[in-house]
Amino acid sequence: MTFSAKIITLRYTHPFGIARWTKTETHSLMVRLEKDGIVAYGEGTPNARYGESAEEGLAFLQKTLPTLPSTEIEEVMPLLYQTDGNWSAKAAIDGALHDYWAKKEGKPLYQLLWNTTQQSKPITSFTIGIDTPQIMQQKVLEAEPYHILKVKVGTPNDVEIIKAIRSVSNKTIRVDANEGWKSECEALDNLEWLADKGIELCEQPVAAGNFEMMKRIKKDAPMPLIADEDCSRVESIEKLADAYHGINIKLDKSGGVWMGMKMIHRAKQLGLKVMVGCMAQSALAIATATHLAQPCHYIDLDGHLLLKDQPFTGLEVINGGLVLSENAGIGVVER
Repeated sequence: MTFSAKIITLRYTHPFGIARWTKTETHSLMVRLEKDGIVAYGEGTPNARYGESAEEGLAFLQKTLPTLPSTEIEEVMPLLYQTDGNWSAKAAIDGALHDYWAKKEGKPLYQLLWNTTQQSKPITSFTIGIDTPQIMQQKVLEAEPYHILKVKVGTPNDVEIIKAIRSVSNKTIRVDANEGWKSECEALDNLEWLADKGIELCEQPVAAGNFEMMKRIKKDAPMPLIADEDCSRVESIEKLADAYHGINIKLDKSGGVWMGMKMIHRAKQLGLKVMVGCMAQSALAIATATHLAQPCHYIDLDGHLLLKDQPFTGLEVINGGLVLSENAGIGVVER
């Protein structure tokens, strides 16, 4: 068994902005596993919001990969969860292990995860990053093939942004405030106004950790509220049921598919809706999340669609739906 790891740099098609920042490129960690003639891959994308960097993640991988006892997911992942941090690097390891497992079994990963031979081809939203209202309008027009828009808000110009987008599109819109609203009053006022504009749901209205505030906001909210920055791994879900209507699972925060499966099952037990989301990353990570997302309520897996660079092929988007390859494993191929 041999492992290797590297950082890959991915450039955005357009500068991409959320309430906290604007960027022109991002960095992912890629793990390559080879054993018994099988080559498998996994990807994780560090995010500074969670105290991670690509350089620290790579150092973790270079230290950890030589010590892994086997390719058995149920042996390796609990071991990695004994320590905190480096969740995106762990997601890269997890992805490679799941890719190897499914390739060894000769089946697409979703068939093993969900005991089905029929993939759901989930419809993904397409993210419109923060920019001037005019440029955001242009991004909406360029997103014509996609039926659901996810619009980044959490700025002083939210009303202007939504008015501009609604003037050129009547598509389903979801908004993501990325912790951008500063008070209960601001959040409720914005949610009421957005509901009047036909907005379907809102992610993370206020800063993470404000659970008592979110309980009050949820009580009066005119649309579903989805926890993103407030949701990391399965242990974080228990306190969310009273504060949100659903959770956004991102493999880079959870540490991969192994934990993501546990989160889906626990969320459904608590009556929470499940969104599967992503960072801006290559089709490798997006395809991995698409295998996990088969039975979920909301799909936000467009990270690769925002990028100029496409180091992997094998995940198609047809009429807004994500279509996995029927090849064994995750199903993508390195260019």
